[in-house]
Amino acid sequence: MTVADNSANSGPAPASSSAPAPAPAPAPAPEEVGAMYDRFGDLLAMVLGRSALHVGMFVPHGERTAAASLLDLSDLAQDRQTAYLADILADGLPPDPRLLDIGCGTGGPALHLARRTGGRVTGITVSQEQLARCGERLNAAAGLEGRVDFTYGNVMRLDHADDTYDAAWSIDCFPHLSDRPAGLREARRVLRPGGRLLMTEFARRGTAVPPETEAFTRLWASPPPTPFAALLEEVEEAGFRIARIQNMTANIALCGELMHVLYQEQRDAIEQRFGKEAVAHTDPLMEPFRTFCRDHVDYYLLLLGKPEN
Repeated sequence: MTVADNSANSGPAPASSSAPAPAPAPAPAPEEVGAMYDRFGDLLAMVLGRSALHVGMFVPHGERTAAASLLDLSDLAQDRQTAYLADILADGLPPDPRLLDIGCGTGGPALHLARRTGGRVTGITVSQEQLARCGERLNAAAGLEGRVDFTYGNVMRLDHADDTYDAAWSIDCFPHLSDRPAGLREARRVLRPGGRLLMTEFARRGTAVPPETEAFTRLWASPPPTPFAALLEEVEEAGFRIARIQNMTANIALCGELMHVLYQEQRDAIEQRFGKEAVAHTDPLMEPFRTFCRDHVDYYLLLLGKPEN
């Protein structure tokens, strides 16, 4: 996600009944996504939560945990989401599994996955700043020596041999991809026969007005979400079998609400740290982003399997 860029335009043009719909913005290159996290990763932590920089489980599965602030709530939700996904991926793994964390963020989920499974985890990201944070987390972790490593990596062109990993997960990374089919094919290639990929992904619901879609793509540094049917078709074409689908849409709706509120609360601190240009660009995007998350974005968990043969 990103909250500012250096373009001359401060926001999307107003909709017009007579003007043709603008062409969709091009999908960002991996280097652009990485540069966004390098520059604005700390800003995102101020409005999204500091734990892992992905959508949290605001709607718990039979559990209630107290939080003293909205940012604390976001951290708890992200930790709960990480633990929930790790439990799903851990089920049925072989002893000492090799695991790949695609889009590892600042490293917290990879460390949790290593502890939960007893396996060896490789985390990849396109952000150099996130890699530095991963290193800091790993150095502070106890009992994980030699079991977790982090490196620069682009899932659309993985620098890993075929049939390397027993399982992989990708938490909120695939929404960034300019070529999702390529990412799916690469993930399947590096999995061993019978290996599994757990991923989360957005899907578009209904028809949004262009300013709302553009606000989402700018703030998330992503191409526009596709209908869910398009994702399922790409999964099948990549050669995966679907083992599980879970609709977690309530979490992205609440995430959009929380980001909107936290941005307003943190606006002065954001301006002090990132400058007036950043908030001038971001201000007009927050409300259409909130509306798009509430009215037009579905959020899914998918557990996919690579066939044994």
